[in-house]
Amino acid sequence: MEWTDQGIVLGARSHGESAAIVELLTREHGRHLGYVNGARGKRLAAVVQPGNTVAATWRARTDEQMGTFGLEGVALRSGALMASRLALYGLATMSAHLRHLPERDPHPALYVAAEALVSHLDDPDLAPRLFVAFELALLAELGFGLDLGRCALTGAEDDLAWVSPRSGRAVSRDAGAPWADKLLPLPPFLTARGRTGEGAQDPTPEEIALGIALTSHFLERAVFAPSGAQAPPERLRLVGLAVATAASRSEA
Repeated sequence: MEWTDQGIVLGARSHGESAAIVELLTREHGRHLGYVNGARGKRLAAVVQPGNTVAATWRARTDEQMGTFGLEGVALRSGALMASRLALYGLATMSAHLRHLPERDPHPALYVAAEALVSHLDDPDLAPRLFVAFELALLAELGFGLDLGRCALTGAEDDLAWVSPRSGRAVSRDAGAPWADKLLPLPPFLTARGRTGEGAQDPTPEEIALGIALTSHFLERAVFAPSGAQAPPERLRLVGLAVATAASRSEA
């Protein structure tokens, strides 16, 4: 058995004197483990660091075996990520989130969101909004996608301002007004018009906080609580740092 794919390094644990068990999120083969001989040697030590993108060739005699990886670096960004607290918290949170996925279950759309996130985790202007987008993609891949494209009550696509905490469907400002105290705020940057419409602007710190609150609600309800898990502690640190960083940059 053999395949070749692109993947993001999520983690590596030492195995023996020079090898490691490496965990990747691959584009076509999902979250996958493999044995890497010489992973702690000079050639590969810098490649198997979390956050790097690699070209991976997996080999095994049968599908049931863990198999071995042959790895080549594609984007070695771990050095830049390690220099940023925001990036370190984001990478740890992303990896913890991805472990809720069944191993070897392909999620190409989620891979795209994860690749976009790790490519900009050290950018305080982009990382917070990409983190929210990644969590929305995660929810969708786990079967709990939010419908933020049109109003659940009227079908309108304009002036979407709320989200039902039960159905995850958007509601327009006027239609949702009678139930505003029971609905979750929908920040404009998460709507289609807010992302691409005329006059679209970068989200404010308040909107970032609302976006994180939105994904927090559905992650807790659909992912953490049913499995008896808790949000990764790094996520709490990431949220606080992301909002504080956005606020300080908006004031500058």
